[in-house]
Amino acid sequence: MTFTEPQVAAVGLTEQTARDAGIDVQNVFVGTSAIAGGTFCGAESQGTSQLVIDKHRRVVVGATFTGSEVHDMLQAATFAVVGELTLEQLWHGIAPFPTRSEVWLRLPETAGM
Repeated sequence: MTFTEPQVAAVGLTEQTARDAGIDVQNVFVGTSAIAGGTFCGAESQGTSQLVIDKHRRVVVGATFTGSEVHDMLQAATFAVVGELTLEQLWHGIAPFPTRSEVWLRLPETAGM
């Protein structure tokens, strides 16, 4: 976690380190403020939310969030990576509406759920 403005929060592998480890990855990107809850940080609040997914196991191996107030995303991302959660398991998570954590619905959706 980097407490700058905008913030940067990351856990697990990047796309490159996953590929270097021989993992066939799918990268999923969603605008951090491209959700209803994102507007609470301001319409001009920029940022990206990214999951690095092992294509074969459909498991989250890395996550990076940039933007205002993204520090709250780090705990769920750590559980997803360390717990080797699949996209199907993430899909059952409950994201409060309208909050920035809605991104946890949009990321699996963008990955094809």
